[in-house]
Amino acid sequence: LLPHGEERGDAALEPGDDVRSAALKLSTALHFYGAAVRSLYITTNGIIAVNEPSSEEKYLGQFPVSFGAIAPFMADLDTTGGRGNVYYREDSSSDVLQLASDYIKRGFPETAFDPSSVVIVTWKLVAPFQAPGEDHALEEKRNTFQAVLASSDSSSYAIFLYPEDSLQFYSTYSKNNNENIRAIVGFSQASTNYIFWENPGSYNVIAEDEDSIRNLVKSSNAGKQGIWVFDIGNSSDSIVPAKISNILESVEPNEEDQEMTSKPFMSDYGSTEITQQYITSSTDSTEEDQHLVTYSVPQLAAEDFLTSYQDVTGTPSTESFYSPQNFPTAKAPPRHFRIQQFPPQPPQVIDVEEFDETGIVFRYHTDIQETCANNRHQCSVHAICKDYPNGFCCSCIAGYKGNGRQCVAEGSPQRVNGKVRGRIFVGNNPVPVVFENTDLHSYVVMNQGRAYTAISTIPETLGYSLLPLASIGGIIGWMFAVEQQGYKNGFSITGGEFTRQTEVTFLGSNEKLVVKQKFSGIDEHGHLTISTEMEGRIPEIPSGASVHIEPYTELYHTSSSVITSSSSREYTVTEPERDGVAATYTGAYQWRQTISFDECIHDDSPHSAPATQQLSVDSVFVLYNRDEQILRYAMSNSIGPISDGSADINRNPCYTGTHNCDTNAVCRPGTGNRFSCECSIGFRGDGNVCYDIDECSEQPGLCGSNADCNNQPGTYRCECVGGYQFAADGRTCVAVEHEVNHCQRGTHNCDIPQRAQCVYTGGSAYICTCLPGFSGDGRACE
Repeated sequence: LLPHGEERGDAALEPGDDVRSAALKLSTALHFYGAAVRSLYITTNGIIAVNEPSSEEKYLGQFPVSFGAIAPFMADLDTTGGRGNVYYREDSSSDVLQLASDYIKRGFPETAFDPSSVVIVTWKLVAPFQAPGEDHALEEKRNTFQAVLASSDSSSYAIFLYPEDSLQFYSTYSKNNNENIRAIVGFSQASTNYIFWENPGSYNVIAEDEDSIRNLVKSSNAGKQGIWVFDIGNSSDSIVPAKISNILESVEPNEEDQEMTSKPFMSDYGSTEITQQYITSSTDSTEEDQHLVTYSVPQLAAEDFLTSYQDVTGTPSTESFYSPQNFPTAKAPPRHFRIQQFPPQPPQVIDVEEFDETGIVFRYHTDIQETCANNRHQCSVHAICKDYPNGFCCSCIAGYKGNGRQCVAEGSPQRVNGKVRGRIFVGNNPVPVVFENTDLHSYVVMNQGRAYTAISTIPETLGYSLLPLASIGGIIGWMFAVEQQGYKNGFSITGGEFTRQTEVTFLGSNEKLVVKQKFSGIDEHGHLTISTEMEGRIPEIPSGASVHIEPYTELYHTSSSVITSSSSREYTVTEPERDGVAATYTGAYQWRQTISFDECIHDDSPHSAPATQQLSVDSVFVLYNRDEQILRYAMSNSIGPISDGSADINRNPCYTGTHNCDTNAVCRPGTGNRFSCECSIGFRGDGNVCYDIDECSEQPGLCGSNADCNNQPGTYRCECVGGYQFAADGRTCVAVEHEVNHCQRGTHNCDIPQRAQCVYTGGSAYICTCLPGFSGDGRACE
């Protein structure tokens, strides 16, 4: 276990049966299922709650839990009368950070994760709740376990620690139905509460029966007995367990252990396709619940997109602009593993005549005592922090755009990666089309406001019918729309961290589709992350048809961390030719959306964008490829003042995208139709042509000793050479200390086994002790 107890500065939970702490405010936000959590609640019952928990009668024995929880051992525990303690604290001391980092790197050796703070919660010798008249022999059984939550600015990991012989009971008495209920180990995302429904979150159960809970002490997913490591922050719908194939450093199993460990749990490490056995909390799961999750990373260079649709004048030609090769394919050589997970249940859509969805609003604010001095990590490395009387705010430095918490270089192309899932009825078909873990990849030419989005794999029975819904990818266009003077696009306002709830009503048929999209900011690769969910019914468009969407405008209204927009839109469907005639008809729908985001409320200076802005969308292109089952959307976007239909005075080439600036350049508008081009940060040139600056060649010592400098477009990355890893500062490369159990290997220098014993103490250390009846230093015993 990591150091704990009141001598380490831990707070102790009050003794009792159903006790919870006050909100533990976090200095570094915890990333949990892709969302930022800024406070936690510690409970007696073996869980760390994401929101204030309900009384135990409402959740014990059930999973998931509506308030969201991290559960190293959820059960009815009771510390009344000195029957154990619960300790907790947030810690940023270097020794604790290093211990947590070492455990995480055991499970994820390829990660460069360096935590800035950890939350340590220890349940020490806690007892089960006992029913009146229950056998008091159970009172002698106690459990000890620990949860460590380590966070950096961009990601979080959980470590569950179970010392040897520390779990002595596996179920507790239920106050609800007078019977024992099994403990549960797992993770539960909080439900999302809307005005008319509650949408349960994702959840992952790690163990829920006696055999699998016993195995927590005796096995591991990180190569060392009793240690379980999970990536809890980078996915919006699943927890990612470590899957290290090292031989466990464990004692020889006895017959009981051999019988128990022969049952599958967590991982089968013997193959390259790793099967994760998640144990469900229901009895009706089928083979269909286990779906293949394919992860792929697109390798898409800016020049691959641009050369195919820019002519010699720098102006996109219509034919090449719409060419399919301009789109990401959303396919790459995949890595496969199977994982049984629990996606959020589809929300119950209530048909309400006047439905005003406002979403849940989180305001980006800080307590009065918080200042830049101890919160600088909340700002982007490309931002400055400024103190105000009641808190602090972040703002991007010159050459960067964003909300201060997230900043990107002006004019630099952007990439967006994510997953899409849905349950959609098409036309009058009584059976919905259901799809999970579908890839979404988007590429944005920021200085032209052009967004290309590809979604695969979408079955043909649905693909053509989704063509009119270009705004599924249009949200990315709004985020990186070209900004007219004094106006802000979505990324400048939200930093790419927001939730979008949309209701689409098709006029005439009154069919409805609900779309929920969640953006989780920029990941460690510099890509924006998004998750998309769709549920409802849409009109059927026949296979082989084409859809045309005219340019349109939308008004975006901003107020108190919420942006709302509504518009009506038409689309034209041209059906496949029959007898030389292609039938054409027009459809229409109403699009209503609410965007909820965090904002800094302390800076009240009048420099924000107008409350109402107009998004202008041109060159809309939609395509479905039935052979590849890929759905593609493309559009050009700019944001500015509300136009009255008269001649637009803001038709500068910078705003219309008709300039000839390089892809990696910023277009600066002048008077009238004049403009200038300026290379983005990390590039050099006249703006019409920009060359990447090779920081590694120009500054040979940039990364220090024992490190390689890897040049990348517009930036660089330092990587430690083999045998070295980043120290806690994230910059210095230090030698990796390989742990060797000399006692197990027989490479120690203790006396012979008949006279001495070798005791392994962790790392590569051990001690020698003489057996009873012998004296000496352990290396020589008499």
